[in-house]
Amino acid sequence: MEFYSDLHIHSRFSRACSKRLTIPEIYRWSLLKGIELIGTSDFTHPKWFEEIKEHLVEDDTGLLKLKKKFQTKLDREIPVTCIEDVRFILSTEISLIYKKNDKVRKVHILILAPNLSTVEKINSKLSTIGNIKSDGRPILGYDSKDLLEIILEINNECLVIPAHIWTPWFSIFGDKSGFNSIEECFEDLSDNIYAVETGLSSDPSMNWLVGNLDDRTIISNSDAHSPENIGREGNIFDCKLTYENISDAIKTHDKRFKGTIEFYPEEGRYHYDGHRKCNINWHPSKSEKNKNICPVCSKKLTIGVLNRVYKLSTRIFGGKSTNAKPFYNVIPLRQILSEILGKGVNTKTVTNEYFKLINKFGNELFISLDISLDKLAEYSSILSKAIEKVRHNKVKITPGYDGVYGKINIFSPQEITKQRNIEQIEFI
Repeated sequence: MEFYSDLHIHSRFSRACSKRLTIPEIYRWSLLKGIELIGTSDFTHPKWFEEIKEHLVEDDTGLLKLKKKFQTKLDREIPVTCIEDVRFILSTEISLIYKKNDKVRKVHILILAPNLSTVEKINSKLSTIGNIKSDGRPILGYDSKDLLEIILEINNECLVIPAHIWTPWFSIFGDKSGFNSIEECFEDLSDNIYAVETGLSSDPSMNWLVGNLDDRTIISNSDAHSPENIGREGNIFDCKLTYENISDAIKTHDKRFKGTIEFYPEEGRYHYDGHRKCNINWHPSKSEKNKNICPVCSKKLTIGVLNRVYKLSTRIFGGKSTNAKPFYNVIPLRQILSEILGKGVNTKTVTNEYFKLINKFGNELFISLDISLDKLAEYSSILSKAIEKVRHNKVKITPGYDGVYGKINIFSPQEITKQRNIEQIEFI
């Protein structure tokens, strides 16, 4: 069976995350988005782990499902067009800050585990190393290699995956504190790193430029800090929903792993180089000409993801790994509706239209990727045109930089005015 997954999100116990990130809300938004396998997130946090055990139950697949008493109540509140059999996979993210080779390293690591007993052992061990109670994404002063060794000793069925690998501040390849290769970070244990996560500011085509990643599966996840952001990136599997199948597909990048769903990388907060305070937003070639120095404040620019990819690349742009899998760019449906309607993403107008569409056609990823454009056009020609342009990557983007999200437009001002006049936005 083919299904969409999002393996890396957060809970309400993580810093700067929505208090609405509860198990029921994660379940609800997974269904609305079309995600059939969702990460539990933050299993190292004691209170969240208790909530995981309170709401979820292990089945015989190495995954978990919502307990019947919670599922029955929630399913009554969810559009019938979205009802699926959602499974949870035990996951967490660890923030590691340590010194190696005379440089301070800040690396984020995603961990997937096959059962609750393994998580209990991981939590018990990590609690002796640092404070895992203060945040859903705990900060440990521990070497990445040493963490990998601990996890594998507890259960070698766990997967340890470098998270959002290009982010400047907290990643394995980030400009501020990262390494230049997986081997530099994990040394003799590098063969146990089977996958890396793109992060919002890169996509697989960028990662294919780096030969060091050829033998690793390129996965993508939302890293959602609110329920609505679940599924903005994800993975496509074609296999039985079991931990073993998912793990094997990632390890071997065989046909069971079919590809990824991608945020447009230019829209990510660290795609280009720049200085937020100085309003400097540059392509790496311009940064290089200016020796990476901000012309306003004379300080070093925040070097973005595209720049780092170029620095570590072993292929020219357009080069491709032999293990490359397809990927599909999406723009969140509410964001598309916001542009069409000229209203804010979180307004009542956009929210009402979003749920009207979901109720009529099904989950968001189905509308974004699979629905017939002709069928959608019967409902709204402007929405059908928008989805078609996104599917063919015919969008205009001002790249993000130094913590500022990029700005994306599907239509020009003239196009949107014309389409609004033709349709008179009758689908509201």
